[in-house]
Amino acid sequence: MTPRNLALAAINSLDKGTGFPDQYLKSAFLRYPHLSERDRAFTVNLVQGTLRWRLRIDWVIGRTVNFSFRKIEPAVLNILRIGLFQILFMDRTPESAAVDEAVKQAKRFGRRHVAGFVNGILRSVCRQKHGITFPDRETDNVHYLSVFYSYPPWLIKKWIKEMGVGLTEQLLAAGNKIPGLIIRTNTLKIDRSGLIKHLDQEGVAGSATRYSPEGVELSGLKGPVNGLTSFNEGLFQVQGEAAQVCSHFFSPAPGDRILDICAGLGGKSTHVAQLIGDRGFILSLDINYTRLVSLISSSRRLGIGSIRTVVADAGGDLSFLLHSSFDQIIVDAPCSALGTISKHPDGKWIKNEGDIKRLSILQRKILNNAAPLLREGGKMLYLTCTISRQENEDVVSGFLKDNRNMELGDLKDHVPEWGMGLIDDHGLFRASPHVNGMDGFFGAMFIKKD
Repeated sequence: MTPRNLALAAINSLDKGTGFPDQYLKSAFLRYPHLSERDRAFTVNLVQGTLRWRLRIDWVIGRTVNFSFRKIEPAVLNILRIGLFQILFMDRTPESAAVDEAVKQAKRFGRRHVAGFVNGILRSVCRQKHGITFPDRETDNVHYLSVFYSYPPWLIKKWIKEMGVGLTEQLLAAGNKIPGLIIRTNTLKIDRSGLIKHLDQEGVAGSATRYSPEGVELSGLKGPVNGLTSFNEGLFQVQGEAAQVCSHFFSPAPGDRILDICAGLGGKSTHVAQLIGDRGFILSLDINYTRLVSLISSSRRLGIGSIRTVVADAGGDLSFLLHSSFDQIIVDAPCSALGTISKHPDGKWIKNEGDIKRLSILQRKILNNAAPLLREGGKMLYLTCTISRQENEDVVSGFLKDNRNMELGDLKDHVPEWGMGLIDDHGLFRASPHVNGMDGFFGAMFIKKD
């Protein structure tokens, strides 16, 4: 199993609907331990890059073939996509190597004309790649932005409607940048400067993040992050900066009873545990048992004992399961994740407008189910990692209509000084890749009236 063949299998898995490419690669690396760290990094780059630029690559293919683009078999099309990503975007990869390896993959089909077709298309693009033209921006701006930045037209239309052309183009460009790896200092064991020194001794450079006081951006990491001694000693947790910022909105205090709904892998649960000095009660609820097992494992590694877990569907009635009230509730709702496209470029192609509507209904339902569990005077933080008015502002206004005993709080009253610039005039949290250099996040604070 070579890196290119593994990349092809991962991308094919997405087309077949058998899984997500990153999950496929994670399990594949366990099956093929002979792959070096360099090979694994190359494989990930091929998959992420091909998915990131898929629509622009398809435009080039469509301009090169002399028949309908749709007639190309999906597996052959993915061979072309991977080859063209290397030719168009990877300067350090020789064009000849990209072409030769793609032809080898095509020969596995057992039909001579397939290999010849792949060879001809790739070599033609090699000769003409500096003369590629794009749709005319003046006559059809949406088509131009869609092809040039490689995003589906429906999403571009949505964002232009919500934020205008200029900001949309900035967001498209930011979403195509390869993100850095951000970790969160485990302040129960070490401070940020101490962690940076510890990482330096392991040959990894760390720099303080712009907003989060616990955040560190890594550079020079060779190999998986869980291979670091500092990771296994529980000195840090992998977590994006925008997600780290959110936990500070609560100002949680020792002794608080906190419910984390849709807890997932527990990034916010473990962070809140740090902020209360591991003195309190945190109940992490998720529908996925496997994710909660990972949360428990992370808690043990980090030295956290205040977290308990429960498997439950937040879309159903929770009152029969949880009979006590909570001081604070986090609802990190399932969303379209349009704010994390730089990390998960496949999100461009697996989401559609119907998902936005379906998820917004679910988000509102989860909030309505959570509200009765909040004590009077308690705070509930609603979060998404998406940039979508229907899933953000519209859900907030709908929830307030459904629950007259809840009011919208101003996050400026809760956020530390360093985060004031992340709160808008309506008291809502907004982080954007093109403005703050972080994942796109949204947050609103609800307070239960006495």
